[in-house]
Amino acid sequence: MFFPGNHDIPTPILFMFAALFEIGGCFAFWAWWRLDRSPWWLVPGIAALIGFAWILAHSDTGGAGRAYAAYGGVYVLGAVLWGWAVEGLVPDRFDAAGAALCIVGCGVILFGPR
Repeated sequence: MFFPGNHDIPTPILFMFAALFEIGGCFAFWAWWRLDRSPWWLVPGIAALIGFAWILAHSDTGGAGRAYAAYGGVYVLGAVLWGWAVEGLVPDRFDAAGAALCIVGCGVILFGPR
């Protein structure tokens, strides 16, 4: 099994891997459709999106909705960093501020007392 149990890898780390897989998978579709790349880009894109769902399902949260809500903050930060690293889109102060707000929200959801 890729992740043998929910407690083997901390949830924030799982979210980082999930974001990499989701953004990479979606970028493969973007590259095919918008950048006129080969349809073969769809094969690793689909595999990455399946991997994203598999990874996210292993998070240690109280329910799927909470996992998706908390993950959203990590996804936003990952997307900004992806744009910078892969597409050369240097984040501006609004990108940074928005991503920071999302990460704070993620932390509130994940680490708030229950």
